[in-house]
Amino acid sequence: MDWGTELWDQYDIIEKHTQAGLELVEKYVKFVKERTEIEQNYAKHLRNLSKKYNLKRSSKDEPECRLSSYQSFLDILNEMNDYAGQRELIAEDLMMNICIDLTKYLQELKQERKAYLMEAKKAQQSLEMTYKQLDSSKKRFEREWRESERTTQYAEKTDQDINATKADVEKAKQQAHMRAHVAEDCKNDYAAQLQKYNKEQNQFYFQDMPLIFNKLQDLDERRVRKLAQGYILFSDTEKHVIPIIGKCLEGITKAGTNVNEKNDSLVLIEQNKSGFERPGDLEFEDFSQGINRASSDSSLGTPKGPMDLLGKNRSKNFWLFSKRNKLSSSSLTPFSTPTTPSPANGPPSPKFGRDPLSYCLKEINKTVKPRISSFRTLRRSPTVTEDFGHLPPEQRRKRLQHKLEEICKELQKEVDQSEALGKMKDVYEKNPQMGDPDSLLSQISQTSQNIERLRGELNKYETWLAEAGGRGDTLRYKPHMFNNNGSLDVHSPDGAHSDESPPDPSQAIYAEFDDDFEDEELAAPIGKCTAMYNFPGASEGTISMQEGEVLAVVEEDKGDGWTRVRRNNGDEGYIPTSYVTITLNK
Repeated sequence: MDWGTELWDQYDIIEKHTQAGLELVEKYVKFVKERTEIEQNYAKHLRNLSKKYNLKRSSKDEPECRLSSYQSFLDILNEMNDYAGQRELIAEDLMMNICIDLTKYLQELKQERKAYLMEAKKAQQSLEMTYKQLDSSKKRFEREWRESERTTQYAEKTDQDINATKADVEKAKQQAHMRAHVAEDCKNDYAAQLQKYNKEQNQFYFQDMPLIFNKLQDLDERRVRKLAQGYILFSDTEKHVIPIIGKCLEGITKAGTNVNEKNDSLVLIEQNKSGFERPGDLEFEDFSQGINRASSDSSLGTPKGPMDLLGKNRSKNFWLFSKRNKLSSSSLTPFSTPTTPSPANGPPSPKFGRDPLSYCLKEINKTVKPRISSFRTLRRSPTVTEDFGHLPPEQRRKRLQHKLEEICKELQKEVDQSEALGKMKDVYEKNPQMGDPDSLLSQISQTSQNIERLRGELNKYETWLAEAGGRGDTLRYKPHMFNNNGSLDVHSPDGAHSDESPPDPSQAIYAEFDDDFEDEELAAPIGKCTAMYNFPGASEGTISMQEGEVLAVVEEDKGDGWTRVRRNNGDEGYIPTSYVTITLNK
Protein backbone atom coordinates (compact mmCIF):
# COMPACT_ATOMS: atom_id res chain seq x y z
CA MET A 1 0.00 0.00 0.00
CA ASP A 2 1.27 3.43 -0.87
CA TRP A 3 0.29 7.00 -0.28
CA GLY A 4 -0.46 7.70 -3.95
CA THR A 5 -3.28 5.14 -3.96
CA GLU A 6 -4.68 5.35 -0.46
CA LEU A 7 -4.05 9.01 0.34
CA TRP A 8 -4.62 10.55 -3.11
CA ASP A 9 -6.86 13.27 -1.65
CA GLN A 10 -4.88 13.94 1.58
CA TYR A 11 -2.27 16.38 0.36
CA ASP A 12 -2.48 18.55 3.48
CA ILE A 13 -2.14 15.54 5.79
CA ILE A 14 0.93 14.29 3.92
CA GLU A 15 2.50 17.75 4.01
CA LYS A 16 1.99 18.05 7.77
CA HIS A 17 3.20 14.51 8.42
CA THR A 18 6.46 14.94 6.53
CA GLN A 19 7.09 18.28 8.25
CA ALA A 20 6.49 16.71 11.66
CA GLY A 21 8.96 13.93 10.77
CA LEU A 22 11.68 16.43 9.98
CA GLU A 23 10.98 18.26 13.23
CA LEU A 24 11.38 14.96 15.10
CA VAL A 25 14.85 14.51 13.59
CA GLU A 26 15.76 18.04 14.66
CA LYS A 27 14.49 17.33 18.16
CA TYR A 28 16.56 14.14 18.40
CA VAL A 29 19.69 15.93 17.19
CA LYS A 30 19.16 18.57 19.87
CA PHE A 31 18.67 15.84 22.48
CA VAL A 32 21.95 14.13 21.50
CA LYS A 33 23.79 17.48 21.59
CA GLU A 34 22.65 18.09 25.14
CA ARG A 35 23.70 14.54 26.05
CA THR A 36 27.11 15.28 24.50
CA GLU A 37 27.45 18.41 26.62
CA ILE A 38 26.61 16.39 29.73
CA GLU A 39 29.29 13.81 28.85
CA GLN A 40 31.85 16.52 28.19
CA ASN A 41 31.11 18.29 31.47
CA TYR A 42 31.17 14.96 33.30
CA ALA A 43 34.56 14.10 31.80
CA LYS A 44 35.85 17.59 32.62
CA HIS A 45 34.76 17.29 36.25
CA LEU A 46 36.33 13.84 36.51
CA ARG A 47 39.63 15.12 35.13
CA ASN A 48 39.59 18.10 37.48
CA LEU A 49 38.81 15.79 40.38
CA SER A 50 41.72 13.50 39.50
CA LYS A 51 44.02 16.49 39.07
CA LYS A 52 42.87 17.98 42.39
CA TYR A 53 43.71 14.90 44.41
CA ASN A 54 46.79 13.89 42.43
CA LEU A 55 50.09 14.63 44.09
CA LYS A 56 52.08 17.57 42.84
CA ARG A 57 55.49 16.98 41.37
CA SER A 58 57.17 18.34 44.48
CA SER A 59 55.14 16.02 46.71
CA LYS A 60 55.99 12.81 44.85
CA ASP A 61 59.29 12.54 46.73
CA GLU A 62 57.58 12.41 50.12
CA PRO A 63 58.23 9.22 52.10
CA GLU A 64 54.52 8.36 52.24
CA CYS A 65 54.41 7.99 48.46
CA ARG A 66 56.35 4.74 48.71
CA LEU A 67 53.52 3.09 50.60
CA SER A 68 51.30 0.75 48.60
CA SER A 69 48.15 2.46 49.84
CA TYR A 70 49.37 5.78 48.39
CA GLN A 71 50.46 4.12 45.15
CA SER A 72 47.06 2.43 44.81
CA PHE A 73 45.33 5.76 45.35
CA LEU A 74 47.44 7.26 42.56
CA ASP A 75 46.53 4.30 40.35
CA ILE A 76 42.85 4.95 41.07
CA LEU A 77 43.28 8.60 40.07
CA ASN A 78 44.97 7.52 36.83
CA GLU A 79 42.18 5.06 36.09
CA MET A 80 39.61 7.78 36.72
CA ASN A 81 41.50 9.99 34.30
CA ASP A 82 41.30 7.21 31.68
CA TYR A 83 37.63 6.76 32.51
CA ALA A 84 37.11 10.46 31.84
CA GLY A 85 38.83 9.98 28.50
CA GLN A 86 36.30 7.30 27.58
CA ARG A 87 33.43 9.64 28.45
CA GLU A 88 35.01 12.25 26.18
CA LEU A 89 35.26 9.62 23.45
CA ILE A 90 31.54 8.88 23.87
CA ALA A 91 30.75 12.57 23.50
CA GLU A 92 32.96 12.85 20.41
CA ASP A 93 31.39 9.81 18.73
CA LEU A 94 27.88 11.01 19.51
CA MET A 95 28.66 14.37 17.98
CA MET A 96 30.36 12.97 14.89
CA ASN A 97 28.18 9.93 14.13
CA ILE A 98 24.76 11.27 15.15
CA CYS A 99 24.58 15.04 15.45
CA ILE A 100 26.71 16.04 12.47
CA ASP A 101 25.58 13.14 10.26
CA LEU A 102 21.88 13.56 11.01
CA THR A 103 22.05 17.33 10.60
CA LYS A 104 23.60 16.96 7.16
CA TYR A 105 21.06 14.28 6.20
CA LEU A 106 18.24 16.47 7.50
CA GLN A 107 19.24 19.33 5.21
CA GLU A 108 19.19 16.97 2.23
CA LEU A 109 15.70 15.75 3.18
CA LYS A 110 14.42 19.28 3.50
CA GLN A 111 15.67 20.18 0.03
CA GLU A 112 14.21 17.00 -1.46
CA ARG A 113 10.83 17.51 0.24
CA LYS A 114 10.73 21.11 -0.92
CA ALA A 115 11.33 20.01 -4.52
CA TYR A 116 8.50 17.44 -4.35
CA LEU A 117 6.07 19.97 -2.89
CA MET A 118 6.98 22.50 -5.57
CA GLU A 119 6.37 19.87 -8.22
CA ALA A 120 2.95 19.09 -6.74
CA LYS A 121 2.12 22.77 -6.54
CA LYS A 122 2.99 23.29 -10.20
CA ALA A 123 0.79 20.34 -11.25
CA GLN A 124 -2.07 21.70 -9.19
CA GLN A 125 -1.68 25.18 -10.67
CA SER A 126 -1.69 23.71 -14.18
CA LEU A 127 -4.93 21.83 -13.46
CA GLU A 128 -6.53 24.93 -11.98
CA MET A 129 -5.56 26.95 -15.05
CA THR A 130 -7.14 24.36 -17.34
CA TYR A 131 -10.29 24.40 -15.23
CA LYS A 132 -10.49 28.17 -15.49
CA GLN A 133 -10.27 27.94 -19.28
CA LEU A 134 -12.98 25.26 -19.22
CA ASP A 135 -15.24 27.38 -17.06
CA SER A 136 -14.69 30.42 -19.31
CA SER A 137 -15.57 28.48 -22.47
CA LYS A 138 -18.60 27.00 -20.74
CA LYS A 139 -19.92 30.43 -19.73
CA ARG A 140 -19.30 31.81 -23.22
CA PHE A 141 -21.13 28.87 -24.77
CA GLU A 142 -24.04 29.43 -22.38
CA ARG A 143 -24.18 33.13 -23.18
CA GLU A 144 -23.98 32.68 -26.95
CA TRP A 145 -26.58 29.88 -26.93
CA ARG A 146 -29.08 32.06 -25.11
CA GLU A 147 -28.43 34.87 -27.54
CA SER A 148 -28.95 32.48 -30.44
CA GLU A 149 -32.26 31.29 -28.94
CA ARG A 150 -33.40 34.90 -28.57
CA THR A 151 -32.57 35.85 -32.13
CA THR A 152 -34.21 32.70 -33.43
CA GLN A 153 -37.44 33.48 -31.59
CA TYR A 154 -37.29 37.07 -32.85
CA ALA A 155 -36.89 35.87 -36.46
CA GLU A 156 -39.91 33.54 -36.11
CA LYS A 157 -41.96 36.34 -34.61
CA THR A 158 -40.98 38.73 -37.39
CA ASP A 159 -41.82 36.10 -40.01
CA GLN A 160 -45.35 35.72 -38.58
CA ASP A 161 -45.90 39.47 -38.31
CA ILE A 162 -48.07 40.65 -41.29
CA ASN A 163 -46.87 44.19 -40.92
CA ALA A 164 -43.18 43.22 -41.22
CA THR A 165 -41.59 43.70 -44.56
CA LYS A 166 -39.74 40.98 -46.35
CA ALA A 167 -36.44 42.79 -45.70
CA ASP A 168 -37.08 42.82 -41.97
CA VAL A 169 -37.85 39.12 -42.00
CA GLU A 170 -34.74 38.34 -44.03
CA LYS A 171 -32.58 40.45 -41.70
CA ALA A 172 -33.94 38.71 -38.59
CA LYS A 173 -33.29 35.28 -40.11
CA GLN A 174 -29.70 36.22 -40.97
CA GLN A 175 -29.15 37.47 -37.44
CA ALA A 176 -30.54 34.27 -35.99
CA HIS A 177 -28.39 32.15 -38.31
CA MET A 178 -25.23 34.10 -37.36
CA ARG A 179 -25.96 33.73 -33.66
CA ALA A 180 -26.58 30.02 -34.05
CA HIS A 181 -23.24 29.64 -35.84
CA VAL A 182 -21.40 31.52 -33.05
CA ALA A 183 -23.14 29.39 -30.44
CA GLU A 184 -22.10 26.25 -32.28
CA ASP A 185 -18.44 27.42 -32.27
CA CYS A 186 -18.63 28.12 -28.53
CA LYS A 187 -20.12 24.68 -28.02
CA ASN A 188 -17.26 23.06 -29.88
CA ASP A 189 -14.70 25.09 -27.92
CA TYR A 190 -16.36 24.16 -24.67
CA ALA A 191 -16.31 20.50 -25.65
CA ALA A 192 -12.62 20.72 -26.50
CA GLN A 193 -11.79 22.46 -23.21
CA LEU A 194 -13.81 19.90 -21.30
CA GLN A 195 -11.95 17.06 -22.97
CA LYS A 196 -8.61 18.74 -22.21
CA TYR A 197 -9.52 19.32 -18.59
CA ASN A 198 -10.69 15.75 -18.08
CA LYS A 199 -7.46 14.49 -19.53
CA GLU A 200 -5.31 16.71 -17.31
CA GLN A 201 -7.42 15.90 -14.27
CA ASN A 202 -6.98 12.21 -14.93
CA GLN A 203 -3.21 12.79 -15.35
CA PHE A 204 -3.15 14.81 -12.13
CA TYR A 205 -5.04 12.37 -9.89
CA PHE A 206 -3.84 9.07 -11.36
CA GLN A 207 -0.24 9.79 -12.35
CA ASP A 208 1.32 13.09 -11.24
CA MET A 209 0.11 13.34 -7.65
CA PRO A 210 0.41 9.61 -6.85
CA LEU A 211 4.00 9.72 -8.11
CA ILE A 212 4.77 12.74 -5.93
CA PHE A 213 3.03 11.20 -2.93
CA ASN A 214 5.01 7.98 -3.39
CA LYS A 215 8.25 9.97 -3.53
CA LEU A 216 7.29 11.72 -0.30
CA GLN A 217 6.47 8.33 1.20
CA ASP A 218 9.92 7.02 0.23
CA LEU A 219 11.52 10.16 1.68
CA ASP A 220 9.64 9.73 4.93
CA GLU A 221 10.53 6.06 5.19
CA ARG A 222 14.20 6.81 4.57
CA ARG A 223 14.01 9.47 7.28
CA VAL A 224 12.51 6.97 9.72
CA ARG A 225 15.15 4.37 8.85
CA LYS A 226 17.99 6.87 9.32
CA LEU A 227 16.49 8.03 12.60
CA ALA A 228 16.29 4.41 13.78
CA GLN A 229 19.98 4.01 13.00
CA GLY A 230 20.63 7.12 15.07
CA TYR A 231 18.73 5.53 17.94
CA ILE A 232 20.88 2.40 17.69
CA LEU A 233 24.11 4.43 17.49
CA PHE A 234 23.07 6.23 20.66
CA SER A 235 23.37 2.89 22.45
CA ASP A 236 26.21 1.33 20.45
CA THR A 237 28.45 4.34 21.05
CA GLU A 238 28.48 3.64 24.76
CA LYS A 239 28.56 -0.12 24.32
CA HIS A 240 31.73 0.30 22.28
CA VAL A 241 33.65 1.77 25.22
CA ILE A 242 32.08 -0.38 27.95
CA PRO A 243 34.91 -2.98 27.72
CA ILE A 244 37.49 -0.22 28.20
CA ILE A 245 35.47 1.34 31.02
CA GLY A 246 35.32 -2.14 32.52
CA LYS A 247 39.12 -2.32 32.35
CA CYS A 248 39.34 1.04 34.12
CA LEU A 249 37.09 -0.29 36.87
CA GLU A 250 39.13 -3.50 37.00
CA GLY A 251 42.22 -1.34 37.38
CA ILE A 252 40.61 0.38 40.37
CA THR A 253 39.81 -3.02 41.86
CA LYS A 254 43.36 -4.18 41.20
CA ALA A 255 44.68 -1.04 42.88
CA GLY A 256 42.71 -2.02 45.97
CA THR A 257 44.04 -5.58 45.94
CA ASN A 258 47.61 -4.31 45.51
CA VAL A 259 47.55 -2.64 48.91
CA ASN A 260 49.95 -4.57 51.13
CA GLU A 261 49.74 -3.55 54.75
CA LYS A 262 52.77 -5.64 55.75
CA ASN A 263 54.92 -4.09 53.07
CA ASP A 264 53.76 -0.60 54.12
CA SER A 265 54.84 -1.36 57.66
CA LEU A 266 58.26 -2.49 56.41
CA VAL A 267 58.60 0.66 54.31
CA LEU A 268 57.72 2.82 57.31
CA ILE A 269 60.28 0.98 59.43
CA GLU A 270 62.97 1.35 56.77
CA GLN A 271 62.27 5.07 56.39
CA ASN A 272 62.10 5.99 60.05
CA LYS A 273 64.27 3.61 62.05
CA SER A 274 66.80 5.64 64.04
CA GLY A 275 69.62 3.12 64.36
CA PHE A 276 69.86 3.58 68.13
CA GLU A 277 70.44 0.65 70.43
CA ARG A 278 68.08 0.11 73.29
CA PRO A 279 69.37 1.34 76.67
CA GLY A 280 71.02 -1.17 78.94
CA ASP A 281 70.39 -1.81 82.61
CA LEU A 282 71.46 0.81 85.13
CA GLU A 283 74.29 -0.30 87.35
CA PHE A 284 74.15 -0.20 91.08
CA GLU A 285 75.81 2.87 92.61
CA ASP A 286 77.54 1.89 95.79
CA PHE A 287 77.84 5.07 97.81
CA SER A 288 79.72 3.20 100.49
CA GLN A 289 82.76 3.04 98.20
CA GLY A 290 83.59 6.68 98.71
CA ILE A 291 81.79 8.30 95.80
CA ASN A 292 80.88 11.86 96.68
CA ARG A 293 77.18 12.46 97.14
CA ALA A 294 77.16 15.55 94.95
CA SER A 295 78.51 13.68 91.96
CA SER A 296 76.30 10.65 92.43
CA ASP A 297 73.16 12.81 92.44
CA SER A 298 73.59 13.29 88.72
CA SER A 299 72.40 10.56 86.45
CA LEU A 300 75.25 11.52 84.15
CA GLY A 301 77.55 9.43 86.18
CA THR A 302 75.76 6.16 85.63
CA PRO A 303 77.91 3.90 83.49
CA LYS A 304 75.10 2.59 81.28
CA GLY A 305 72.40 5.11 81.89
CA PRO A 306 70.58 7.33 79.42
CA MET A 307 73.29 9.94 79.28
CA ASP A 308 75.84 7.34 78.16
CA LEU A 309 73.63 6.88 75.18
CA LEU A 310 73.52 10.61 74.74
CA GLY A 311 77.29 10.60 74.72
CA LYS A 312 77.35 7.98 71.99
CA ASN A 313 74.55 9.57 69.94
CA ARG A 314 75.01 13.28 70.40
CA SER A 315 72.57 14.34 67.74
CA LYS A 316 69.59 12.40 69.13
CA ASN A 317 67.73 12.55 72.44
CA PHE A 318 67.44 9.24 74.27
CA TRP A 319 63.99 9.59 75.72
CA LEU A 320 61.45 7.74 73.60
CA PHE A 321 58.34 9.90 74.04
CA SER A 322 59.81 13.27 74.97
CA LYS A 323 60.85 16.18 72.78
CA ARG A 324 64.33 16.27 71.38
CA ASN A 325 67.14 17.58 73.65
CA LYS A 326 64.72 17.79 76.54
CA LEU A 327 66.70 16.88 79.63
CA SER A 328 65.52 16.70 83.19
CA SER A 329 66.62 19.45 85.48
CA SER A 330 68.00 16.96 87.94
CA SER A 331 70.50 15.69 85.38
CA LEU A 332 72.00 19.17 84.95
CA THR A 333 72.18 20.57 88.46
CA PRO A 334 75.27 22.68 89.07
CA PHE A 335 78.13 20.83 90.67
CA SER A 336 80.01 22.01 93.70
CA THR A 337 83.63 21.24 94.14
CA PRO A 338 83.83 17.78 95.62
CA THR A 339 86.19 16.79 98.35
CA THR A 340 88.73 14.14 97.68
CA PRO A 341 87.46 10.81 98.86
CA SER A 342 89.43 9.31 101.71
CA PRO A 343 91.28 6.06 101.23
CA ALA A 344 89.16 4.61 103.97
CA ASN A 345 86.18 4.58 101.67
CA GLY A 346 87.99 2.40 99.18
CA PRO A 347 89.29 3.10 95.67
CA PRO A 348 87.10 4.95 93.18
CA SER A 349 85.27 3.21 90.33
CA PRO A 350 87.55 2.43 87.38
CA LYS A 351 85.11 4.08 84.99
CA PHE A 352 85.46 7.43 86.74
CA GLY A 353 89.23 7.44 87.12
CA ARG A 354 90.57 9.52 89.89
CA ASP A 355 88.03 12.34 89.75
CA PRO A 356 84.33 11.37 89.34
CA LEU A 357 83.27 14.99 88.99
CA SER A 358 85.68 15.61 86.12
CA TYR A 359 84.29 12.56 84.36
CA CYS A 360 80.70 13.82 84.79
CA LEU A 361 81.60 17.27 83.48
CA LYS A 362 83.34 15.66 80.54
CA GLU A 363 80.25 13.62 79.73
CA ILE A 364 78.10 16.77 79.93
CA ASN A 365 80.42 18.58 77.53
CA LYS A 366 80.25 15.65 75.13
CA THR A 367 76.47 15.71 75.25
CA VAL A 368 75.53 19.38 75.03
CA LYS A 369 78.46 20.95 73.18
CA PRO A 370 78.19 22.84 70.84
CA ARG A 371 74.40 23.13 70.65
CA ILE A 372 73.25 23.92 74.19
CA SER A 373 74.06 27.49 75.10
CA SER A 374 71.69 27.80 78.04
CA PHE A 375 69.29 25.60 79.96
CA ARG A 376 66.30 27.48 78.56
CA THR A 377 67.06 26.30 75.03
CA LEU A 378 66.82 22.67 76.12
CA ARG A 379 63.04 22.85 75.95
CA ARG A 380 62.97 24.14 72.40
CA SER A 381 62.92 22.01 69.25
CA PRO A 382 66.35 21.35 67.72
CA THR A 383 67.58 23.62 64.98
CA VAL A 384 67.48 22.08 61.52
CA THR A 385 71.05 22.07 60.25
CA GLU A 386 72.40 21.78 56.74
CA ASP A 387 74.20 18.51 57.51
CA PHE A 388 70.96 17.02 58.93
CA GLY A 389 72.71 16.57 62.26
CA HIS A 390 69.36 16.96 64.04
CA LEU A 391 68.24 13.60 62.64
CA PRO A 392 69.00 10.09 63.91
CA PRO A 393 72.02 8.41 62.31
CA GLU A 394 70.06 6.20 59.95
CA GLN A 395 67.75 9.01 58.84
CA ARG A 396 70.66 11.41 58.52
CA ARG A 397 72.49 8.98 56.24
CA LYS A 398 69.41 8.55 54.01
CA ARG A 399 68.78 12.28 53.79
CA LEU A 400 72.41 12.94 52.89
CA GLN A 401 72.31 10.26 50.18
CA HIS A 402 69.11 11.76 48.78
CA LYS A 403 70.66 15.21 48.80
CA LEU A 404 73.71 13.89 46.97
CA GLU A 405 71.53 12.35 44.28
CA GLU A 406 69.75 15.67 43.76
CA ILE A 407 73.05 17.55 43.51
CA CYS A 408 74.42 15.00 41.00
CA LYS A 409 71.33 15.36 38.81
CA GLU A 410 71.52 19.15 38.93
CA LEU A 411 75.26 19.04 38.23
CA GLN A 412 74.71 16.78 35.23
CA LYS A 413 72.16 19.25 33.84
CA GLU A 414 74.62 22.10 34.20
CA VAL A 415 77.36 20.01 32.57
CA ASP A 416 75.09 19.20 29.62
CA GLN A 417 74.17 22.86 29.27
CA SER A 418 77.83 23.85 29.40
CA GLU A 419 78.69 21.37 26.64
CA ALA A 420 75.81 22.63 24.52
CA LEU A 421 76.88 26.24 24.96
CA GLY A 422 80.44 25.31 24.03
CA LYS A 423 79.28 23.59 20.86
CA MET A 424 77.05 26.53 20.00
CA LYS A 425 79.93 28.94 20.50
CA ASP A 426 82.13 26.87 18.16
CA VAL A 427 79.42 26.89 15.52
CA TYR A 428 78.99 30.67 15.85
CA GLU A 429 82.76 31.17 15.50
CA LYS A 430 82.86 29.05 12.35
CA ASN A 431 79.65 30.54 10.94
CA PRO A 432 79.37 34.20 12.09
CA GLN A 433 76.18 34.70 10.12
CA MET A 434 74.37 32.37 12.53
CA GLY A 435 75.07 34.41 15.64
CA ASP A 436 77.53 36.31 17.81
CA PRO A 437 79.79 34.06 19.95
CA ASP A 438 80.23 36.85 22.53
CA SER A 439 76.51 36.75 23.30
CA LEU A 440 77.05 33.34 24.92
CA LEU A 441 79.89 34.38 27.24
CA SER A 442 77.60 35.43 30.09
CA GLN A 443 75.69 32.16 29.94
CA ILE A 444 78.92 30.13 29.79
CA SER A 445 80.30 32.03 32.77
CA GLN A 446 77.12 31.55 34.78
CA THR A 447 77.06 27.83 33.97
CA SER A 448 80.70 27.46 35.03
CA GLN A 449 79.94 29.18 38.33
CA ASN A 450 77.00 26.89 38.89
CA ILE A 451 79.17 23.82 38.19
CA GLU A 452 81.84 24.99 40.65
CA ARG A 453 79.18 25.71 43.28
CA LEU A 454 77.58 22.30 42.81
CA ARG A 455 80.94 20.53 42.93
CA GLY A 456 81.66 22.29 46.21
CA GLU A 457 78.33 21.20 47.63
CA LEU A 458 78.98 17.67 46.35
CA ASN A 459 82.30 17.47 48.20
CA LYS A 460 80.74 18.91 51.34
CA TYR A 461 77.86 16.43 51.45
CA GLU A 462 80.17 13.52 50.65
CA THR A 463 82.25 14.45 53.66
CA TRP A 464 79.19 14.56 55.88
CA LEU A 465 77.97 11.27 54.50
CA ALA A 466 81.33 9.65 55.23
CA GLU A 467 81.09 10.93 58.82
CA ALA A 468 77.60 9.42 59.06
CA GLY A 469 78.93 5.98 58.14
CA GLY A 470 77.79 5.94 54.53
CA ARG A 471 81.18 5.86 52.81
CA GLY A 472 80.45 2.59 51.10
CA ASP A 473 77.31 3.99 49.53
CA THR A 474 78.86 7.15 48.18
CA LEU A 475 81.57 5.94 45.82
CA ARG A 476 79.44 6.96 42.88
CA TYR A 477 79.40 10.56 44.11
CA LYS A 478 83.17 11.03 44.37
CA PRO A 479 84.44 14.30 42.91
CA HIS A 480 86.83 12.58 40.51
CA MET A 481 83.82 11.36 38.57
CA PHE A 482 83.73 14.83 37.05
CA ASN A 483 86.69 16.14 35.07
CA ASN A 484 87.94 19.68 35.04
CA ASN A 485 85.25 20.72 32.59
CA GLY A 486 82.54 19.50 34.94
CA SER A 487 81.61 16.54 32.71
CA LEU A 488 81.43 12.95 33.88
CA ASP A 489 84.68 10.97 33.82
CA VAL A 490 84.78 7.99 31.51
CA HIS A 491 86.05 5.68 34.28
CA SER A 492 84.14 4.66 37.36
CA PRO A 493 85.68 5.21 40.83
CA ASP A 494 86.92 1.68 41.10
CA GLY A 495 88.88 1.97 37.86
CA ALA A 496 86.50 0.01 35.66
CA HIS A 497 85.34 1.51 32.42
CA SER A 498 81.86 2.98 32.64
CA ASP A 499 79.14 1.71 30.32
CA GLU A 500 78.14 5.24 29.47
CA SER A 501 81.05 7.21 28.03
CA PRO A 502 80.71 10.72 26.62
CA PRO A 503 80.62 11.01 22.82
CA ASP A 504 83.56 12.21 20.83
CA PRO A 505 83.29 16.03 20.65
CA SER A 506 84.68 16.06 17.11
CA GLN A 507 81.85 13.84 15.95
CA ALA A 508 79.05 15.43 17.94
CA ILE A 509 79.94 19.12 17.79
CA TYR A 510 76.88 19.80 15.67
CA ALA A 511 74.65 17.33 17.45
CA GLU A 512 72.60 20.08 19.02
CA PHE A 513 71.82 21.62 15.63
CA ASP A 514 70.72 18.60 13.59
CA ASP A 515 67.15 19.85 13.58
CA ASP A 516 68.22 23.18 12.11
CA PHE A 517 70.53 22.03 9.32
CA GLU A 518 69.27 18.58 8.29
CA ASP A 519 65.92 17.19 7.32
CA GLU A 520 63.96 15.92 10.28
CA GLU A 521 64.39 12.18 10.72
CA LEU A 522 61.69 9.87 11.98
CA ALA A 523 62.00 9.08 15.66
CA ALA A 524 63.07 5.50 16.38
CA PRO A 525 60.22 3.34 17.73
CA ILE A 526 60.42 2.60 21.43
CA GLY A 527 58.16 -0.44 21.22
CA LYS A 528 55.12 -1.84 19.53
CA CYS A 529 51.43 -2.17 20.32
CA THR A 530 48.53 -4.37 19.25
CA ALA A 531 45.05 -2.88 18.80
CA MET A 532 42.37 -4.50 20.96
CA TYR A 533 39.53 -2.48 19.44
CA ASN A 534 38.72 -0.53 16.29
CA PHE A 535 39.38 3.22 16.42
CA PRO A 536 38.07 5.54 13.66
CA GLY A 537 40.62 8.31 14.17
CA ALA A 538 38.15 11.00 13.11
CA SER A 539 39.70 13.83 15.16
CA GLU A 540 42.62 15.91 13.95
CA GLY A 541 45.98 14.44 14.97
CA THR A 542 44.64 10.91 15.52
CA ILE A 543 45.13 7.84 13.36
CA SER A 544 42.67 5.05 12.64
CA MET A 545 43.37 1.42 13.46
CA GLN A 546 41.68 -1.95 13.20
CA GLU A 547 41.42 -4.64 15.85
CA GLY A 548 44.52 -6.83 15.80
CA GLU A 549 46.64 -4.30 13.88
CA VAL A 550 50.27 -3.97 15.04
CA LEU A 551 51.72 -0.45 15.18
CA ALA A 552 55.07 0.98 16.24
CA VAL A 553 55.09 3.09 19.42
CA VAL A 554 56.86 6.42 18.88
CA GLU A 555 55.94 8.28 22.07
CA GLU A 556 54.62 6.96 25.35
CA ASP A 557 51.49 8.18 27.10
CA LYS A 558 52.26 11.45 28.93
CA GLY A 559 49.33 11.04 31.31
CA ASP A 560 46.61 12.38 29.00
CA GLY A 561 45.42 8.94 27.83
CA TRP A 562 46.95 9.11 24.27
CA THR A 563 49.92 7.29 22.73
CA ARG A 564 51.70 8.30 19.51
CA VAL A 565 52.18 5.46 17.01
CA ARG A 566 53.38 4.94 13.43
CA ARG A 567 52.39 2.56 10.63
CA ASN A 568 54.83 0.85 8.27
CA ASN A 569 53.93 3.35 5.54
CA GLY A 570 55.05 6.24 7.75
CA ASP A 571 51.64 7.52 8.87
CA GLU A 572 51.77 8.83 12.45
CA GLY A 573 49.11 9.89 14.89
CA TYR A 574 47.65 9.45 18.36
CA ILE A 575 45.45 6.59 19.58
CA PRO A 576 43.79 5.95 22.96
CA THR A 577 46.23 4.15 25.25
CA SER A 578 43.47 1.96 26.65
CA TYR A 579 42.67 0.63 23.17
CA VAL A 580 46.01 -1.16 22.71
CA THR A 581 48.40 -3.55 24.41
CA ILE A 582 51.86 -1.94 24.53
CA THR A 583 55.20 -3.76 24.61
CA LEU A 584 58.22 -1.47 25.05
CA ASN A 585 61.73 -2.32 23.90
CA LYS A 586 64.11 -3.28 26.64
